[in-house]
Amino acid sequence: MIKSVLGSAAGQPTMPQPLVFVTGNANKLREVQAILGSAVPSLTNRALDLPELQGSIEEITLDKARRAAAEIGGPVLVEDTCLCFNALHGLPGPYVKWFMKELGHEGLNNMLAAYDDKSAQAVCTFAYCAGPGMDAVLFEGRTDGKIVPARGPKTFGWDAVFEYQGLTYAEMDKEEKNKISHRGKALDKLKVWLAKNHC
Repeated sequence: MIKSVLGSAAGQPTMPQPLVFVTGNANKLREVQAILGSAVPSLTNRALDLPELQGSIEEITLDKARRAAAEIGGPVLVEDTCLCFNALHGLPGPYVKWFMKELGHEGLNNMLAAYDDKSAQAVCTFAYCAGPGMDAVLFEGRTDGKIVPARGPKTFGWDAVFEYQGLTYAEMDKEEKNKISHRGKALDKLKVWLAKNHC
């Protein structure tokens, strides 16, 4: 269990609280649980409709963590995922969710139709916040790849158009993907931090 750093109103230590991963995405939850494994046995999830700040990856994730911790009243884990096209100077970046929703896989490819450079970075930033009013801690992972016409199952975001060493994320075995993915790299950092700070 994740130990809360907050005391009770009477000044007594609180009971350990589960760590709440703020997501309503079942695919993302399964992937995070698989990567974290026994490092966070008490991980639960909750979907929250949080307003998203416009700004840098770090600003967006920190703001989301603070809002989530205030609403849940305990330790939270939030994530912001970006897809950064090098030809477009990092766009769509943190706004890829909305581009994907409106344009789909083909639309993401069309954004690069006029460019020879199809390279991209998948970026994942997690923030852990122990509770309301506490500072959040960031963990970032990046994977270099390129944008290609969709291959593999189209069931998980933009995985089908992001290629890494000849395979799209969607074509990869899940365990292999978790070893090299932006999300896996960020969560590896989180696991190390949790081991030192929440024994």
